[in-house]
Amino acid sequence: MDYGKYKFEQLKKQKEAKKNQKVVELKEIWLSMTIDVGDLNVKARQAQKFLSSGNKVKVSIKMRGRQNAHSSLGVDVMNRFFEIVGDVAVMEKRPLFEGRNILMILAPSKSN
Repeated sequence: MDYGKYKFEQLKKQKEAKKNQKVVELKEIWLSMTIDVGDLNVKARQAQKFLSSGNKVKVSIKMRGRQNAHSSLGVDVMNRFFEIVGDVAVMEKRPLFEGRNILMILAPSKSN
């Protein structure tokens, strides 16, 4: 077997492996601390659609003004959001404060 044939076979295997792999994207959903139930359900349905297609979802809340003093309410909104999408999602990163933002990353659950 010559080296050229070997390189060709290796290249063919790499192309086949690349064709079969799934690229996971990170989709983002913005929430508000004052979001109401209906709007929260709409955002949750959108997140479930992203998760069921195999993508990760970054959920974020940007706090403005006096909302910084009541940041625990933002975490409560995040937890309510996770309760809605919890059947198709796993919390990869718990709600964390990064400056004026609260971020949470959800990944699709293995049962899907």
